[in-house]
Amino acid sequence: MNEKNLLGLNKCFLNLDNPFELFQNWFDEAKKKEINDPNALALGTASKEGVPSVRMVLLKGYNENGFIFYTNLNSQKGNEIKENPNATMCFHWKSLLRQIRIVGTLSQVDDNTADEYYNSRAYESRIGAWASKQSTILESRDELLKNIEEFKNKFKERDKVPRPSHWSGWNLKPSSIEFWLDGDNRIHERLKYTFNEKNNWTKSLLSP
Repeated sequence: MNEKNLLGLNKCFLNLDNPFELFQNWFDEAKKKEINDPNALALGTASKEGVPSVRMVLLKGYNENGFIFYTNLNSQKGNEIKENPNATMCFHWKSLLRQIRIVGTLSQVDDNTADEYYNSRAYESRIGAWASKQSTILESRDELLKNIEEFKNKFKERDKVPRPSHWSGWNLKPSSIEFWLDGDNRIHERLKYTFNEKNNWTKSLLSP
């Protein structure tokens, strides 16, 4: 590839062979510039029949093994992931005119990882994980509010709310990561990393 064409992606990134280093750089900038939820991403999943769905979730951790978010395992996305672990993520930072697209396979995090994050959440959020039967039909809003009060009465000690077995995290192990930078006249810059059969990342420039 002709790396001279990557000047718009910043000269200091030209020699980064690991996409996680570039992700870290961009994510750090997003945390400084984005007003709300720089860790927000669009998560795309599909049912076993291939019907797609997308929603916004929050990134709660990442390393070279993947990108982690948490959810009710019995929600629509949870059920779709159980049927079809292939998924995609898209970060869009409007203030930076940048996107990152990640494609990979989801697997559930271990219990210790899920417990550690769950216990870091606010009391009300931990109660909500028990009270909400995510994605199921509510007869009324009062039904949910009643459930919340019932679980607050059940778990009155704020530091002793156990993690429900139906609530955990998913880790997206990437097979490709693409970095997109806005360009004048829609001549954008796109740099794609692909994980190959030799367990290495290769870089390619893509046409806008």
